[in-house]
Amino acid sequence: MAFDTKEIGNHIARLRKSKGLTQNELGERLYVSFQAVSKWERGESMPDISLLTDLAAVLETTTDNILSGGKKMTSYSKKITVKDAKEAIDCFSKVGKLLGKDNAFYIGAIEGINNKMNIEFEEYINDNYTYEALVAEAIIQCINCGAYVDISDVNREFNNERWAEIIKKYAEKSGIK
Repeated sequence: MAFDTKEIGNHIARLRKSKGLTQNELGERLYVSFQAVSKWERGESMPDISLLTDLAAVLETTTDNILSGGKKMTSYSKKITVKDAKEAIDCFSKVGKLLGKDNAFYIGAIEGINNKMNIEFEEYINDNYTYEALVAEAIIQCINCGAYVDISDVNREFNNERWAEIIKKYAEKSGIK
């Protein structure tokens, strides 16, 4: 992994300022000179590895956050397929069939979805267009949580091109190609 020292330096400066610290005060807490802090912030050098955990603690962040320059680091630890997303959406309907639509589990789950997403779930799953919108949203939420989606799977499995395009654009923004 290549480090962007300028970006890291800018991020250290932003974090330091947000804590109301001067370069001198940060340096004193880490037992380094304000000149060293200044060099980090200008991207001329990097904090010594032995200082990273203390620097993160003082700035109330993580070492990953510092080394990424404040950018969200996503490591895709799981994969979501369109089939999996459809199956998950279909499970809500299955709960209604198995336990009954008057069951508290089903009512609570559907009310939660309706309130959180501002939709009428039962209407959405009965219309192909809005059903695929739910599947697309489920995939996007999975990407937000660190899942990887294969774009060729999206192209192949979506009937409505609009939802496939939205997922592809979102995936691209998240570094998935």
